[in-house]
Amino acid sequence: MADIKFCGLTREKDAAFVPVVGADYAGVIFAGGPRELTPERAASIFTAAGADIHRVGVFGADFRERVPSVVSQVSLDVIQLHGDPTVADVRDARKLFDGIVWAAVRVRGSTIPGSVAELFGEADAVLLDALAPGALGGTGRRLPWPALADDLDKVRAGAMLVLAGGLVPDNVGDAIAALDPDVVDVSSGVELSPGVKDHEKMTEFVYAARRSER
Repeated sequence: MADIKFCGLTREKDAAFVPVVGADYAGVIFAGGPRELTPERAASIFTAAGADIHRVGVFGADFRERVPSVVSQVSLDVIQLHGDPTVADVRDARKLFDGIVWAAVRVRGSTIPGSVAELFGEADAVLLDALAPGALGGTGRRLPWPALADDLDKVRAGAMLVLAGGLVPDNVGDAIAALDPDVVDVSSGVELSPGVKDHEKMTEFVYAARRSER
């Protein structure tokens, strides 16, 4: 059964709804963009989400500078590296953080980058997202899930697979059926506007994901 992550949270009332609706992960952004939070705001968001939710902080290429400051102020279970991280980046992240490290890979079209196999061997999870020029994620651009299946099978070993990229309540079941991810990750697909979640869509997303696994 795929776990569910709601990312790009910016409001306490949305974070508080994450456990109510039965999701597993809450994510906040430290990597720029319209959903970026200060550590102080992130701490408040996670407090609202409650102690039983896995807390994910999303970082960009400047993670070496940002992680020490953030983790001194915010309790995180996972750091998620964006900005096309390498194996060396994952290893450096582990020196800064003793929790779980995810590496996000941006996919262009239906081609899995060659670096993915190495990342599956080093990171705790590899997150697949759609490449959108000028953005690290949260764009709503959809991945071609069936077209990725064969290539992904050749490199998927060791780490968990986290699937992002254009997920919405109407298609998350198809994505799970095509790639069997360990976690499905949604941000813009359940929003009214950047950072403002729609609780009805959050509920529909969880229901659709769970229904696909019966």
